[in-house]
Amino acid sequence: MVKVVLVNPQIPPNTGNIARTCAATGTELHLVGPLGFELGDRYLKRAGLDYWPYVDLHYHNSCEEFIAHWRTQGGNLLGFSVTGTVNFWDYTYQPTDWLMMGSETDGLPQMMRDLSTQLLCIPMPHCEVRSLNLASSTAIALFEARRQLRSLG
Repeated sequence: MVKVVLVNPQIPPNTGNIARTCAATGTELHLVGPLGFELGDRYLKRAGLDYWPYVDLHYHNSCEEFIAHWRTQGGNLLGFSVTGTVNFWDYTYQPTDWLMMGSETDGLPQMMRDLSTQLLCIPMPHCEVRSLNLASSTAIALFEARRQLRSLG
């Protein structure tokens, strides 16, 4: 099933909320360091509530380490960015896709953008709004992929 990848997340409550969403949907969560916080951060734990035992969490120290892991698994790396060229609604998701989000401050690193099979965007008609919250964007993308794949039990 699709997997969520957060590359260099900086804000603990966002990551905690995403972990909670992943726990609720049975989705693997891959964190790619360096992180802007410690995994033991109280705000991270608070946002994830008592759902942490249900999170299929994988930590990778660097982009290179994650890439090596991804290559053993296969599947499409789908980068999400405000500069993406394909609307996320128009993409046909596959069960082996990896939904990859960048940090709240810098977005996806260029090497991860270059490695992406497709660079997707979530359309926002109000051009003064630069981007959505990372946790919101991740949930939107994950639920669209799951809707297409009809895998929400």
